[in-house]
Amino acid sequence: MGKRAEHGAGTPATLALEKAGISFTPHLYDHDAHATNFGLEAAEKLGLDPARVFKTLLAEADGALIVGIVPVTGQLDLKALAASVRAKRAVMADPRTAERKTGYVVGGISPIGQKTSLPTVIDEDAQLFDTVFVSGGRRGFDIELAPADLARVTDAVFAAISRG
Repeated sequence: MGKRAEHGAGTPATLALEKAGISFTPHLYDHDAHATNFGLEAAEKLGLDPARVFKTLLAEADGALIVGIVPVTGQLDLKALAASVRAKRAVMADPRTAERKTGYVVGGISPIGQKTSLPTVIDEDAQLFDTVFVSGGRRGFDIELAPADLARVTDAVFAAISRG
């Protein structure tokens, strides 16, 4: 209950974490409507090492949607993502499809509490940190949690899916 009071109304992400009994810390910041790199904006506004802030991206691997979670300092390696789910190839999903399937808007897509449960892969570098930050389900709101808890709540696997 205390978590919800700290960040206002619950998002599907925070509600899913509460239901799963997973500890997390909400972090609000003033989102700049002109920002285009939402993850780096979050790192800057929250005063964080950008390597600890992860973005949620949707791709299609052999025609099936898949979630890739990578550091905001890098890019999703589509070839590595495809290999991690034993697919031949992967391409980025259309942003409208991503919004429809997750129930979130681009720039606020959380890997947690998505409308449609999708296979999820987290870049293995997340395991280098005690906690990481992911979108809490809207622009200007991140959630801090342990990488193992992120994997548990999203039923994800870890793999090397980031480059650069």
